[in-house]
Amino acid sequence: MSRAGSQLQIFLRLLAALQPHWHRDQALPARLQTLLARHKEFGSRDRRLYRELLYTTLRYLPWIEPLLAADATRAGRIIAWLAAETRDSAAYRQEICGDWPTLPTVAARAAFLGATPETLLPAWLRAECPAAFTAAELEAQLARAPLWLRLQTDAPDEVAREFAAHQWSCRPAAILPDAWQVLGEVDVTRSAAYARGAIEIQDLGSQLVLASIGVAPGTRWFDACAGAGGKTLQLARLVGPHGAVDAHDIRPAALAELRARVSRAGLSQVRTVAVPASPAYDGVLVDAPCSGSGTWRRAPHLKWTTSRGTLADRAALQLTLLERYAGQVRPGGQLVYATCSLARTENAGVVTAFLARHPEFSPAAFANAFGFHPDATGLTILPSRHDTDGFFVAHLRRQPA
Repeated sequence: MSRAGSQLQIFLRLLAALQPHWHRDQALPARLQTLLARHKEFGSRDRRLYRELLYTTLRYLPWIEPLLAADATRAGRIIAWLAAETRDSAAYRQEICGDWPTLPTVAARAAFLGATPETLLPAWLRAECPAAFTAAELEAQLARAPLWLRLQTDAPDEVAREFAAHQWSCRPAAILPDAWQVLGEVDVTRSAAYARGAIEIQDLGSQLVLASIGVAPGTRWFDACAGAGGKTLQLARLVGPHGAVDAHDIRPAALAELRARVSRAGLSQVRTVAVPASPAYDGVLVDAPCSGSGTWRRAPHLKWTTSRGTLADRAALQLTLLERYAGQVRPGGQLVYATCSLARTENAGVVTAFLARHPEFSPAAFANAFGFHPDATGLTILPSRHDTDGFFVAHLRRQPA
């Protein structure tokens, strides 16, 4: 048996081990990582190949799953054909499906297989985000998400010189110059720029959330659900050395990582707090836990483990958090609600419910919509326009005293 043929058989065994879990395990990537780690005989390139094939399976699961019992080998060939062409998958794909046509669109691939593009997203999403089913958004959803960086330095030329020395290619986003897209597969965490906090890994869509609302230098902010601090550090850069950011999260491990990132970047204006330190912040960010439907490009398993019930549960928590921390906004200050979800239930639904119960807040204008069109509740960042993950942001302002 050829090397590629052997890899196909190994991949099908890995697939069979994951199959019982892919409709119910929201931690499937961790399960996959554990599964790959058990096989000490795999080299790093093998692991990357199998990971790519497994993620491709999850992206195209409704096309693949019915075939697995009937003809697993054909299912494996289809997965290879649908997978991205990378340095780790190129030789494998050439042998397994090299005689298959190269078709550039989801619609063309669907026609070739006798499949339906719309089935690649869960049916419940149509009522929550009809735009996700347009041709452009379907293409984005089925493509690998790029790696985006955010510059945390006033000396971008130093970063560029180091990347050039490594022969790493990047390009700045036309809409946000401090956001760089990494071209190719590189590990930027090995760079000196990363070690000294000059760059942070942060999706462009995530960066647009705060860039859209207009954060004034010198202001004081409370980041209520800071997590590991991606938006916290961005807030710190926006408020500058004369501003301040208090970061809060209920997860100690996340805050420990945040503190490490803050230390690496040398940001003295950020501190972590157990409770809000002031009832009069200029701005409060509630980047709430959500279904993650905006991250399906990176986490395709969530398409098949998320339900309407998931959305309802998340929305109830999101409204609770928004109401809990809204009182920390000073009169005339900003309240920002954000999710990495495309679901109306978690986005417009939560904001509408909040505004109905809190007339002291009202929608505020966006500083920059980046080509999107805000509605009465907020701004939805769809993936296809700028090659990002999906996000929602509401910009509210408290009435002056």
